[in-house]
Formats: sequence, structure tokens, C-alpha cells
Amino acid sequence: MQVYFLPFISVILGYLVAVWIQPKNKRVIKLLLAFSGSFLLTMTVSHLLPEVYEHVLQTSTMHSHDSHSHHDHSHGGMKTIGLFIMLGIVFQIVLEFFSKGAEHGHVHINDKMNSLPWLLFLSLCLHALFEGLPISQHQHLAVGIAVHHFPISMILTLFFTQGGLNRNAIFLFMILFAFMTPLGTLISNSIPFLIDYYAEISAFVIGILFHISSTIIFESSEGHKFNSAKLLSILLGVLIGFLM
Repeated sequence: MQVYFLPFISVILGYLVAVWIQPKNKRVIKLLLAFSGSFLLTMTVSHLLPEVYEHVLQTSTMHSHDSHSHHDHSHGGMKTIGLFIMLGIVFQIVLEFFSKGAEHGHVHINDKMNSLPWLLFLSLCLHALFEGLPISQHQHLAVGIAVHHFPISMILTLFFTQGGLNRNAIFLFMILFAFMTPLGTLISNSIPFLIDYYAEISAFVIGILFHISSTIIFESSEGHKFNSAKLLSILLGVLIGFLM
């Protein structure tokens, strides 16, 4: 149940913090972003990625009859995983053409808007939906996504509020955004085709997470410069992510 609950509640908590507390200290938010980016990246490379490659090796062993065919199957399978990772990276770059980088907190808080930015909304929802797909097979990833979504939902809420967007529209946007990742998990659990190709789908999402988390780490400080507080946030994220 937590695989559905954690990603949902993290968005709601981020929204409520932004509405009730209205944090003004951008430095704290950037440190939260740095922590979330390093935590998500560590979860991806230390848990999700090894499990995907382990699945490829197990599958190649089942379908091979000698050492030569085993090598061919495993090498071909790993190349396929690498291809899907790169496709995920490219897909995320395309999404950010429409979302302007809102997935990693790259929005200008003081921007004014006259209506709901639909392209940003659709891009964010599609991004969150894909993030939910591998969670059904990699349940620990729900924690990483939840940590990632908390500061992002804070930033989005502040962005919409200070942009003059209607409060009801903001609430509806954040509720729909909160449902997207659990919906992706539900879909991946319900459609046999997605279950059969979960390694390729997971690799695709790994590419998305690679791009998002690494971008967060480098964009969470002014001028892309590292300071002691940011470095500590990143190291803490790495340590906790590795120990999960």
C-alpha cells in the first residue's frame, strides 16, 4: 500500500507546506532539492539499476544452452537496457522543452501568468506517470520518488501562487499531479504487457531519473557552484539512499 501512498502524500505535504508556511528562504529549498537529487540518484544506481541488469542475466541464463550463447544473450540484453536508458534521457529532454525544467525545480517564482500553463501541466503529469511504472517491481523506489516530489511540489505551488493563478486551479493541479505516480504503478500492475517488459520499462525510467537527479544536483545552487552546505546535503542524500 505504501507504494501508492508515499508518492501521493509527499506531493500533498509539499503543497500544504507551501500554502501554510510559504517559505521565503530559497537557500533552504535548494538544499532540499540537492538532498532529493542525490538521494534519488543513489537509489537509482544502487538499487534499481543493479536489479534490472540482474534480471537480464537471469533471463539470458534461462534461454541459453551453452556459455557462448549465454554471453551473446547477456551482452545483447545489456545493450538493449543501455539503449532504453538513453531513450529515457532523450525523452526527458524533450519533456523539458515543454515543462521548462519544472521537474527539477527550474522555475522562476516571480513569473506572472494569466492561465494554467497546460503544456507544463501535461509534461509534469506524463513525467510523474512514467516514474510510477517501475515501482510495482521495485518498491523501494517509492521512497526515492516521494523525496523527489516533496520539494518539487513546494516549488510548483509557490510558482503558481506568486504567479497569480487561481487557488482552486492550483489545488486541482497538485491533486492531479499527486495521483500520477500511483496511477503509473497501478497501470504497471494491471497490464500484462507492461509486466512482461518491466526491465525495458525500468531502464527507460532509469534514464529519466538519471537526467532529473543529476540536473537537480547541478542546478540547486547559484552559478552551479558547490558550497559546504550543499555538499553536505548531497553526501547525506547519498548515504541515506545507499543504506535504504
